[in-house]
Amino acid sequence: MGAMKVEIAERYAEVLERVAQAARQVGREPEEITLVVVTKTWPVEVLVAAYEAGIRDFGENRAEELADKRREVEERLGVKPGITWHQIGDLQSRKTSLTADRADVFHALDRMKIANRLSERLVENGRAESQPLPVFLEVNVSGEASKAGFNCNEWEEDVSQRENLRKAAVAVTGLAGLKPLGLMTMAPWDVPPDVVRRVFGRTRKLAEWLQTAVPQTNWSHLSMGMTDDFEIAIEEGATHVRIGRAIFGDRT
Repeated sequence: MGAMKVEIAERYAEVLERVAQAARQVGREPEEITLVVVTKTWPVEVLVAAYEAGIRDFGENRAEELADKRREVEERLGVKPGITWHQIGDLQSRKTSLTADRADVFHALDRMKIANRLSERLVENGRAESQPLPVFLEVNVSGEASKAGFNCNEWEEDVSQRENLRKAAVAVTGLAGLKPLGLMTMAPWDVPPDVVRRVFGRTRKLAEWLQTAVPQTNWSHLSMGMTDDFEIAIEEGATHVRIGRAIFGDRT
């Protein structure tokens, strides 16, 4: 555990420095960026070592894995270890109760059915008033069929895409227990940096448009950027980046 903790701490420090450099490159403060460390598929021992290395924001793709790991980590570290648990992957409707009960932030709200079910459960479990669930609306700006999210691949020209997103934003804002933060997106894999930058830049501009369309809510947060593109994402306005491989290495 000791050697693992040291290695994770060193890589974490390196990534934090890269985050800071990217932020300063465009006149932003590093403190504006939340580094969500993606722990999906890694065992609890690795999470405990990461915690001991100073990491407090953990990201999991699947609702059941987040719930199980949170329980195990809290059994070892106590129920209030200062960790924020981010669910960053898409959610199946039958798993909404797990997310509503155990996640601290949800990054991938991609349809109203999920929003409604989350709200119902948050009312049931008492979080709706005491601890609303912060959520990002997931948008598909790249147009890739493999990507989830509200279709916004031609949002600048397509009035119907903008209207669909606006209606969803208004509806989510009105649901008990949900606290909208902003937008989440993913860039394509294996494409030139200028293509990645365009996706992130268009997402930032979409959030700016949404702020004027639904001004009663603050849409200023942007969850975008992973190990291979987080610096571009920060330069284009990301407030949350989701990074795993740069800290834990490749899975063997």
